[in-house]
Amino acid sequence: MRRAKNIFDNIDNVSILLYGILVFLGIVNIYASQYNADTSFAFDLSSRYGKQILFTGVAAFIAFLIVIIDWKFFYSLTYLLYAVVILLLIGVLFRGAMTGGATSWFELGSFKFQPSEFAKFATALAVAKYYNNIHSKYISLQDKLKTYGIILLPFLLIILQNDLGTALVYASFVLVLYREGLSGNILIFGLIVGILFVLSLLLDQILLVSILSGIAFIIFLISRKRKKEIIALGGILIASMAFVLSVNYMFDNFLAPHHKARINILLGKKIDAHGAGYNLIQSKIAIGSGGLSGKGFLNGTQTRFDFVPEQSTDFIFCTIGEEWGFIGSLFFVSVFIGLLLRILFLAERQRSNFSRIYGYS
Repeated sequence: MRRAKNIFDNIDNVSILLYGILVFLGIVNIYASQYNADTSFAFDLSSRYGKQILFTGVAAFIAFLIVIIDWKFFYSLTYLLYAVVILLLIGVLFRGAMTGGATSWFELGSFKFQPSEFAKFATALAVAKYYNNIHSKYISLQDKLKTYGIILLPFLLIILQNDLGTALVYASFVLVLYREGLSGNILIFGLIVGILFVLSLLLDQILLVSILSGIAFIIFLISRKRKKEIIALGGILIASMAFVLSVNYMFDNFLAPHHKARINILLGKKIDAHGAGYNLIQSKIAIGSGGLSGKGFLNGTQTRFDFVPEQSTDFIFCTIGEEWGFIGSLFFVSVFIGLLLRILFLAERQRSNFSRIYGYS
């Protein structure tokens, strides 16, 4: 097999192009979200867009180092990196700074960093290496449980930091596990649980239990009424009813107040236009006001007059929607999806299990 003449021959130009477009759009829209016509906006590292440019340069340098360093170096350090990250996740619980209701940041003077972001990278490496070391076509239950443990440990530590948003990112590992042989029934089960959770919050519990009972009765009538099938159907019905009846209790007692408020607003159960629902309402106004083609670069009124808090970070898509409209938003989302699909395509082309699994991660 012909070897690459240099290390850069194996770089995928399509991925670099798509990623570069997203980075450029990010910097441009962060600049737009902070633009002030009365202020000189030269390059300023104290501004959000200035920091973004700096971080882009640092990221490019790190990417260059990763390209020139043999992948076996990272492979050999995988479990050490994972262990260090776990220690940091534990440490931040005791020494971390409270930011946005979550204790997930270390502050060292003016420098701040979030261990949970590094945990994603380390967990992906650990899962990839563990699966790569399984020299069998069939994955045993013990190996599956160890893999779940690798994923669940940082997930639970991040939950303890009260950072539910970051913790939910770990649900994406389901895609990795499915690619490596996880039963599709598990995915269906997870989907059903999610649907029942939402319906339990939207509908009266007695009504929902009645609907489930009716569905089970219809299935019973059209089935062959075998004993095993009846027992299985009864077990599923009882478990579903128990879950439905416990959702409100879990919702009221296990979620933080701001999480409950956000879910209620998302489901339309609560408006709170001047409180928890303010960001959502203003972001919808900003995106909707962009129309088909947008108001134009630096012409977004919602953007320029700070109607949406944290618009340069959590709500940056509002700037895209308002200034570039539906067409610009569609282009941005298409590029993002294109990059994800390209990564999956490249992952499937890898010869080593480690590279493929990490690519899916």
